[in-house]
Amino acid sequence: MPYLGLIIMILWVFCLIDVITADESGIRHLPKMLWLLLVIFVPLAGSIVWLLVGRPIGGGIWGGAGAPRRSNSAYPEYDVRPGRAVATNPDSDEEFLRQCRARAEEQRRVGRQQRRTED
Repeated sequence: MPYLGLIIMILWVFCLIDVITADESGIRHLPKMLWLLLVIFVPLAGSIVWLLVGRPIGGGIWGGAGAPRRSNSAYPEYDVRPGRAVATNPDSDEEFLRQCRARAEEQRRVGRQQRRTED
């Protein structure tokens, strides 16, 4: 039994990392912050309860059914919350891009003028 403390510490660190890396939407029964506090302040019991009751089914750091999917997108951070970066009106995108181009042209024009006056 001399290694019992080491085993408990390894279990605690594993559960602590698992709670931190778990997806908020998959966690069961309590909010993520409460699970984190439970595991921190009651290491052995909190860790066991997390593994049995709170951990996402098939999720966590070891993957499984609830593991995040690999994205083929160039910007995978937007796949986490679908619709977050999607324009609601394509005309708004065109207008925004037109304004960006106009502003860039204005900045180039001002830069050319400044270079001419400096020479």
